[in-house]
Amino acid sequence: MSENNSFLVFSGTKTRYLAEKICASLGCPLGNLVMTRFSDGEFVVSYEQSIRGKDVFLVQSTFPNSDNLMELLLMIDAAKRASARNIIAVIPYFGWARQDRKDKPRVSIGAKLVADLLSVAGVNRIITMDLHADQIQGFFDVPVDHLYASGVLLPYLQSLRLEDMVIASPDVGGSKRANTYAKYLGCPLVLCNKTRARANVVGSMQIIGDVKDKNVVIVDDMVDTAGTITKAADIMKEAGAKSVRACASHCVMSGPATERVEASALEEIVFTDSIPYTDRCSKLKQVSVADMLAETIQRVINNESISNQYLV
Repeated sequence: MSENNSFLVFSGTKTRYLAEKICASLGCPLGNLVMTRFSDGEFVVSYEQSIRGKDVFLVQSTFPNSDNLMELLLMIDAAKRASARNIIAVIPYFGWARQDRKDKPRVSIGAKLVADLLSVAGVNRIITMDLHADQIQGFFDVPVDHLYASGVLLPYLQSLRLEDMVIASPDVGGSKRANTYAKYLGCPLVLCNKTRARANVVGSMQIIGDVKDKNVVIVDDMVDTAGTITKAADIMKEAGAKSVRACASHCVMSGPATERVEASALEEIVFTDSIPYTDRCSKLKQVSVADMLAETIQRVINNESISNQYLV
């Protein structure tokens, strides 16, 4: 695509790898932004080129640690004070999204708090992907373009040409997503009924459906400690599954996740590159969402519909 002087793309520190791919797809240079850090951990954002009157796209996933969110807030504030025309936050992974409601007394609703922080900082639009809960879109008073990783994950699954494929959800909460994949691929759906002992710890799990002699693909929105998805894979293999794979949008993969995946019955686990993965795992593969995000940015600039980007 030819360079468009009406917009600029900038990136936070940890999402630069993805912003560079997006800019390559758009055919534009990545904007010049400097993040100066003090010895106590405080940092300051500085745009090293004029952004006055421009549509500014800020690429930053808000995965842990909190510096990534704080960087984005400072980038938005600096752009507002530098007279940018529109400030669009491109957040491939929206952190704190698991805190979308009060699930017990006296807890915060972190997703709403983050939405408020972004709005107060001065964001005009949000582009994000596979929110943990769709209703988080309603926490914002600015337009939210909610993309789906199925646009890159489904073509990958089709390329495997697996016979007797079954789509599985690792818990009842993910059944809607898994059902969408199953309908698109024209294959059966299997559910796992899961109980949690506490956060990040699975209590018990039972399979609802038949996986014997099937090639199972477990679909989820994120994998954190990998306890749920590896337990589901092991149980399905024990139930006679021919093979078990997994695909998920966001590669959180914290704590013992890598070791669990390596030791599990999973043949492979496929993520997008919404979050950088620095460990080594022989079973892990990442497919890029850079072209999809670049296409969305181009459509936002041209005031075009993004709905026909969705496969499902």
